[in-house]
Amino acid sequence: MFFEPANSFVAPCVPSQSQLYLMQPSKPSILPYMAKASLDIDSLTAGVLRGETRAIARAISQVEDPSPERLILLEKLFPHTGRAVKVGITGAPGAGKSTLVFQLIPRFRELGYRVAVLAVDPTSPFSGGAILGDRIRMEDNLAGVYIRSLASRGSLGGLSRGVPPAIRILEAAGYDLILIETVGAGQLQVDVRFVADTIVLTLVPEAGDVIQAMKAGIIEIADLYVVNKADREGATRMRLELRAALELGGKPQGWNPPILLTEALHGKGVDEVVQFIREHWAYQQRTGEWERRRRQQLEWELQALVHETLETRAHSLTQELFDEATLQQITQREQNPYPRLLQLWQSVHSV
Repeated sequence: MFFEPANSFVAPCVPSQSQLYLMQPSKPSILPYMAKASLDIDSLTAGVLRGETRAIARAISQVEDPSPERLILLEKLFPHTGRAVKVGITGAPGAGKSTLVFQLIPRFRELGYRVAVLAVDPTSPFSGGAILGDRIRMEDNLAGVYIRSLASRGSLGGLSRGVPPAIRILEAAGYDLILIETVGAGQLQVDVRFVADTIVLTLVPEAGDVIQAMKAGIIEIADLYVVNKADREGATRMRLELRAALELGGKPQGWNPPILLTEALHGKGVDEVVQFIREHWAYQQRTGEWERRRRQQLEWELQALVHETLETRAHSLTQELFDEATLQQITQREQNPYPRLLQLWQSVHSV
């Protein structure tokens, strides 16, 4: 039922039912197109499963943007995914996230892991240029490590929507440990909790860092805290302040996040970071937290894919409901847009 406008607006023209049918596919069959795309994707899938660097790069580019091909590719790779451990490294710009990642790589490789890095922070040196200004040293430590920079694309949570599909591709390619360096600026950099099994928050001993992290909501999501650049004045004091902040609501139940001091530039304290990351994995396995997090990660990944699909349809539907002539009438207050939206709501929620 439509509600009559409560003023002198001209009654709106009611759109046809076909205009409002949100999920109806277009009439021309896309099966021939899908068949051709499938042939290309079969080849791409085979290359990813063989661990070919070029195929991995093409596949990640493929899944960064919404398309039917992305879903076909992910469908084929899905049976080969779910085996990697993911570590999120987040924190403010300049806290030493990239340097810490650089130091973690050889240590995990010595433990037998095949390591990949997803750098979502656009300021990360991994997106181009030599870490620590030492090209030779970088290439020695990163030999055999797949590194990919992803655009955050305006995501307020600090993560690109392409991260979960990229993780799937890296898992299918045989990488069993993925380090995810996230955008570390702003108030809402917390989405990393939906893709990582362990979250490491890097801080530096400057005044106000703890307060800013608390305001941003990052404090609550971290499993390990790393006060980097601990050779600076105030590192020990910050460690104490952070512990006090964490215990404001009482002693932590379950996992008690360690607060570690590091000088990542020189590798000091990094072995301890690796030790506690592995202890956190073991804790999750013992308590069932591992399964709970994996379920949460899956829900977030699927929800993001559904949202992107609906966003694409919503754009075209908006153009159908509100063409140029209709927008002009609404602008001149000759027509009320809300009855159309009400009918759309009712048509969607009556399904």
